[in-house]
Amino acid sequence: MTENTLHAALLSHQPDSAAFLTTPDDVVMTYADLRHRVARTAGHLQEAGVEPGDRVLCQIAKSPNGLILYLATVAVGAVFVPLNTGYTGAEVDYFLQDADPSLLILDASTDAARGVADVRNVPVRTPDELCAAGPEAAPVPRAPDDLAAILYTSGTTGRSKGAMLTHSNLASNAQALTEIWQFTDNDVLLHALPIFHTHGLFVATNVILRAGAGMVFLPAFQIDELAQHLPRCTTMMGVPTFYTRMLTDPRFTKEALAHMRLIISGSAPLLAESHRDFEAKTGHAILERYGMTETNMITSNPYDGDRRAGTVGHPLPGVSMRIADADTDGIGGIEVRGPNVTSGYWHNPEKTAETFTADGWFITGDLGQLDADGYLSIVGRQKDLVISGGFNIYPKEVEVQIDDLPGVLESAVYGVPHPDLGEAVAAAVVLTAPRVTDEAAILAGLSDKLARFKIPRAIRILPELPRNAMGKVQKNKLREDALAAQT
Repeated sequence: MTENTLHAALLSHQPDSAAFLTTPDDVVMTYADLRHRVARTAGHLQEAGVEPGDRVLCQIAKSPNGLILYLATVAVGAVFVPLNTGYTGAEVDYFLQDADPSLLILDASTDAARGVADVRNVPVRTPDELCAAGPEAAPVPRAPDDLAAILYTSGTTGRSKGAMLTHSNLASNAQALTEIWQFTDNDVLLHALPIFHTHGLFVATNVILRAGAGMVFLPAFQIDELAQHLPRCTTMMGVPTFYTRMLTDPRFTKEALAHMRLIISGSAPLLAESHRDFEAKTGHAILERYGMTETNMITSNPYDGDRRAGTVGHPLPGVSMRIADADTDGIGGIEVRGPNVTSGYWHNPEKTAETFTADGWFITGDLGQLDADGYLSIVGRQKDLVISGGFNIYPKEVEVQIDDLPGVLESAVYGVPHPDLGEAVAAAVVLTAPRVTDEAAILAGLSDKLARFKIPRAIRILPELPRNAMGKVQKNKLREDALAAQT
């Protein structure tokens, strides 16, 4: 073993003078700049005591330094663990316990978590400290099966579980996506996604690095900034919310997007109606793909060919997919295997065993159906997951917090359709006594316990929860009632 697998795949082949990243105020980082900054930051990580295999947790606002910290962590052979910036100190405390990191990286926007790090005796550094000038460190050799990252995804038990991603998982997926989406060094990506999530960090960034392309790096999705910077880009990746908002803005016309090569959507279902409306308005058929934290990308609609609204296309090269236990309509559980699939969950062998079949296929928990041409449609979820604005929210995690509030007997959390977010979180709550608490008090009680995107947008106070004969809460009935109340 003489090289660092992922570092070599992402950072070893681009011309020094090529532009990797451009900020909204036209500060350009070339590939030479990137390599130097990654090497310097790797040196600082080693000075901070980070060794190969150590976990490095990072909770910072989106910035170019976030990408440098990711790549430098990979370079020193450690395991990068990005955390949603919306997580509270109490939530970060769980990750500190579970991941047992050698370092936590915080900035001014997330410094509230410093207290829990102090209690756990976890050293804290800032991006400014780690990305400062200093001696450069060479990449540490790492094998394809060595861990490169852990991404936490919420669990149905209310405890987040860490999906382990190897150097090979990430490198193979970057290569496959670069090829099928035909990215080259002539491309410029509009990057308005968060980088604590697999979409913005691994799909977008790794593909750009693999192709030797460039990106315009926006701090967040803002429609005015999107309109301003899209003319300098050839490609765009986003969640459905991006495109539903573009549909209502008169600036995004066929003429304004005529120069674009490719527009990609993922992280949440794109309504077939939105797909058709966007093509009619802009002339672009959005390319929708399907993946998850544990598997990276699994399928994609074709670059050349029919991008079918309401479908997520075919498996990527090297990825196998099957529909298990299909019913008479061909609907069954989606299972996958390939070099993209996680090796399991960090310190959770029981959940790892549950998530793989006896013959080694990963059970996604999603229900799918193939049409006559092999296009996959996602028709439901076996796991009771809510995907809102591209973020995964497991109801149990929210229910545990609601049930712990004064005056609450029990609750049920579920998703309801939302025109902008895809789905919104809703909750039905049964009280211990009439009027002992109310919606406002429940929402206030959750504000410091859950990240903002997990907090329900609507709470209904009910005398009891609907249940079937086996006592299971009928969340489908709650969703139906909520939709009926909106009409």
